[in-house]
Amino acid sequence: MFGISPIGWAHTLGSLPAIPVAAYMFARHGRIVPRSLPGAVYFASMLIGASTVFLVAHQPVSYGIGAVTILLLLAGYAVGRIPAAGRTARYIETVCLSVSAFLLMVPTVSEILRRVPDGHPLVTDLKSPLLLGAQGALAAILVIGLTAQIVHLARRRQ
Repeated sequence: MFGISPIGWAHTLGSLPAIPVAAYMFARHGRIVPRSLPGAVYFASMLIGASTVFLVAHQPVSYGIGAVTILLLLAGYAVGRIPAAGRTARYIETVCLSVSAFLLMVPTVSEILRRVPDGHPLVTDLKSPLLLGAQGALAAILVIGLTAQIVHLARRRQ
């Protein structure tokens, strides 16, 4: 189904919980909150997805996205535990984890558009206007969202 291998299904189903959990935290807290139950689910799910991408990727860029996602995830979860980071930690944490969510959504949207509906996907070319538009919309959401998050943190002085 959808031309996905068994390891591809493990990758997909392992990383899938990160999407609703991230959406919940963005809606509820305006950012991904690492030291929370949803934050722990996000971390585990993202780590599964980013680690298994090396087993399923067909595009060389996927390896880079996986590696950068792991680095951002680890930095985002670790920086809050460094006492010397002070107030800056919250900003670094927010940027790292928001970008990690963006790096989850770019290939997710691309794969959905390239596989659904099964047998007759919406997109067959990586230069499709629909795919490029969706990726552009995700980039705009990232820029606007990060700006709003940083402004909010600055106003709260955290």
